[in-house]
Amino acid sequence: MQDVDVVIIGAGSAGLAAAKTVRAAGLSFTVLEAMGRIGGRAWTSSEAFGVPFDIGCAWLHAADRNPYYAEAQAAGWTLHHHDMNVDHLYFGKRKATEEEEDATRRADADLCRLMENWSGTDDRVSSLLAAGHVARAAATFAGPMDFGKDYDEISIEDFRAAADLDPNYFSSEGLGALVAQFGADVPVELSTPVRKILWDVPGVACVTDRGTIRARAAIVTASPAVLAFEEIAFSPALPDAHIEAFFDLPMGMLTKLPVEIRGTRLGLSPFDDLLIERPARHDIYFLCFPFDIDLMVGFVGGDFAWELSAAGEAAGVDFVVDRLCGIFGNDVRKHVGRAMMTNWGGERFVRGAYAAARPGKAAARRVLAEPVAERIWFAGEHLAGPLIQTCGGARLSGETVARQVVQSLSPR
Repeated sequence: MQDVDVVIIGAGSAGLAAAKTVRAAGLSFTVLEAMGRIGGRAWTSSEAFGVPFDIGCAWLHAADRNPYYAEAQAAGWTLHHHDMNVDHLYFGKRKATEEEEDATRRADADLCRLMENWSGTDDRVSSLLAAGHVARAAATFAGPMDFGKDYDEISIEDFRAAADLDPNYFSSEGLGALVAQFGADVPVELSTPVRKILWDVPGVACVTDRGTIRARAAIVTASPAVLAFEEIAFSPALPDAHIEAFFDLPMGMLTKLPVEIRGTRLGLSPFDDLLIERPARHDIYFLCFPFDIDLMVGFVGGDFAWELSAAGEAAGVDFVVDRLCGIFGNDVRKHVGRAMMTNWGGERFVRGAYAAARPGKAAARRVLAEPVAERIWFAGEHLAGPLIQTCGGARLSGETVARQVVQSLSPR
């Protein structure tokens, strides 16, 4: 454990980007990663289905501003533009009428307009729905399927600060694999969680089970939930505003439930979007047969995603199969093959999908964007400006913060 100019905590998209930026500036660095691999929430695996599948983030959002998109093109990867419009809408087992589908599209536009023009005191997205201006189906994407939170837990101010993420692309090879390729040349100390950061010493000292490393500055890319749970202790304690900000940016949940459907396409086309609205927000969205592979990829979000995570994978898979049978008939069961459920809430060093500010607490992101004593800096998807909650945004955050650190450490 040699002393360095900058220690970077976390080897996800933000941490890898920060390392490359620091290295390009000629500073020494060490990257410490708690997990046994790089990529963080970007993770592609072929283990479950024999083809690349993104356990974590999958969409190349905002391709016109996303550095990963150009790299995917340069690598010759298979890309598909995904318009994110709902092709098939069901209320329970009943298919929506054309009039209901049209009404839902209008409601979606109404919701966007209401949020854009909002100037009230109730910062919850649900306050707009309570007025009866929008259909709940439209709000499903604005809430659980977008922010990973139910709409009574989403800040309007925080939501409308996020950019429109179109154009969105999917890659057959996997976004996680792209991030792994991006970071392949970055030296990383894997399976090395940081237990404590001391900053009452010259610079900082990061305490790990393998020893202590000193640096002039630290870039912390751990999720707010990891920091709120005090997986990393700080001595002395951080300013109260920073500690409160960890709690004001709780992690939302978006859980994937991919199910292999063999020998039939159920009358659906590759990349069709299917949304099933159910009572009590037990909604589920399907990305149908991406790249014409035998997968119906289910998504559940918000409180229901946490609930299914607690119930376990078998219960989650049963829920998905039951929903498909309810629409397409019980013969679907004979076509069901392998299945799985992601569980980011159970990953100790992540604890959720991505951060969403509590209503009235959108300023928490600005608080965490401020360094502590010009020694401790924070970066990640939660600090990605208009590209919050995206892998590309995390990378840009890491690069931006690293440039600030380089400037701070430069002779004056």
